[in-house]
Amino acid sequence: MLKKAMIGALVLGAAQLAVIAPAAAATETKDVSWFLAPTEVEPGGQIYAETKAAMGGCGPATPVTSPGFAAPLQWTIGGNWGKAAGYGKVGKTPGKYTATFTCSDGTKTSRTFTIIGTPPTTKPPTTKPPTSTKPQKPAKSTTAKPKPKPQVAVKPVGAPQTGGGAFGPLGWEW
Repeated sequence: MLKKAMIGALVLGAAQLAVIAPAAAATETKDVSWFLAPTEVEPGGQIYAETKAAMGGCGPATPVTSPGFAAPLQWTIGGNWGKAAGYGKVGKTPGKYTATFTCSDGTKTSRTFTIIGTPPTTKPPTTKPPTSTKPQKPAKSTTAKPKPKPQVAVKPVGAPQTGGGAFGPLGWEW
């Protein structure tokens, strides 16, 4: 009798797990572990991305793309723990940008970075070329600088003065 009760409890427990496990998996969201560094970059500077598939990351299926990149960041470095990494260059326009890539399982993930500086608000004023067709003379300087006098060469006479001893800078004798 005890044996039948144990088997029944075991079957009931397995049935409950079979019903609960798929429901839990459907509501779970996957946060891919990867980083983008530095998060604040000079215009035209270098940026680095890295993920490790065996440590919560993923195997990347696409390069990292962003409107703030000069070109997509390619995964050119591999390593232990499923490491995928690469370097890229950012653009020249300051602002906050999002970098995104797709994992081999279809998960999309993104991180933000900032190209530092003040974003342009208006176009800079353009300089107009001179309208006169006459050649302009350079302005004359009102202060005339006197020409320096040439130095007179002094020829050394006698032996060089070196401090007098070979046992130290102060000529100590032992």
